[in-house]
Amino acid sequence: MKIALGVTGGVAAYKAAELVRRLQQEKLDVQVVMTRSAREFITPLTFAALTGKKVITEMFGAEGAESSANVESAIEHIAVAQRIDLLLVAPATADILAHFAQGIADDFLTTLYLATKAPVVVAPAMNVNMWEHPATQENLQKLRARGVHVVDPDEGYLACGMTGSGRLAATETIVEKVRLVLGLRRDFEGQTVLVTAGATREDIDPVRFLTNRSSGKMGYALAEATSRRGAHVILVSGPTDLAVPEGVDWVPVRSAENMRDAVRERASEANVIIMAAAVADYRPAAAQQQKIKRGEGRLTLDLEPNPDILAELGHELNKAQAQHPRCVLVGFAAETSALAENARSKLARKGADMIVANDVTQEGAGFDTDTNIVTLFTRDGRELPLPKLTKFEVANRILDRVLELQSR
Repeated sequence: MKIALGVTGGVAAYKAAELVRRLQQEKLDVQVVMTRSAREFITPLTFAALTGKKVITEMFGAEGAESSANVESAIEHIAVAQRIDLLLVAPATADILAHFAQGIADDFLTTLYLATKAPVVVAPAMNVNMWEHPATQENLQKLRARGVHVVDPDEGYLACGMTGSGRLAATETIVEKVRLVLGLRRDFEGQTVLVTAGATREDIDPVRFLTNRSSGKMGYALAEATSRRGAHVILVSGPTDLAVPEGVDWVPVRSAENMRDAVRERASEANVIIMAAAVADYRPAAAQQQKIKRGEGRLTLDLEPNPDILAELGHELNKAQAQHPRCVLVGFAAETSALAENARSKLARKGADMIVANDVTQEGAGFDTDTNIVTLFTRDGRELPLPKLTKFEVANRILDRVLELQSR
């Protein structure tokens, strides 16, 4: 998700740097917008270094720049307004609150406020007398009436030497409000979720291997979504080109047997196991120690089945159910025909609680795409078909269903 962080001209502006880091830890993409007064307290370079992005400081680009070079910057507020999911202003001065309340748009931030349809959160910070002044309270009343979310300031010793309300709210309080407004839940707090991802590689010889077309994107989306929702995530991954989501416990593996060993070693820690990896069904019976040279005739490979990790887990979890609460087990099924029939059969054979099935022949549902079209099949006989969604959105829908299964 993308948010714009407006920083205005108060002593608390330096705290916005810490706020940027915490928002990034929530996996939020932060674009900083600074007012001219804010630059008197902290430099744009600080935020540029933290975000890796240009900090927006002027409505029409750098002062003195040629007007012909500023066509893009002249409408940049519209572009930012359309792509953000939330506008957060912290610290928000009495002046910026007055501008917002009166609809005055005389710089980038105030214009962005009027141009965006995204939710707005403001965290005021100012002198106690300014905070308590009727004009400020009337402006806040107007903003609240329009749906603006206000994070009230804390009480305490202020930079001006006075004591009272007006200190910028604690970073965690502001982040919690952002989570609430964006619907970023922490409903897996205290749980451990084991996710497998990617394809496995089964060596034929030192230069060749058997594998499949899985990119790992679905499994990595599940790991990131589950981590965002508060879980401790163990990600057992075959080789991929993907960046490991921040904060997850990454366990790299290569072959199906490697994955089986890693999963069995960590399974006892998990409340939920989601087997999103595309594990090779077969491996060479004996990998050659030297490269197989090209010959004139055909080459026959002797293949043997790999362990069925999902079925093994399902059998063991069902057997142990009487001793401890049932770990929810989720499997995946990539099909090319008879989706429902094959998924239901797999659900029964593997002893899973849910199968996430997709027809990989559908556009937008195959391998190495950023979207997926899946149907969720559960033990109670229910089927939940989902429309084409991003893999991150699919991941959250799967997690919602897992919580339903846990509540029974």
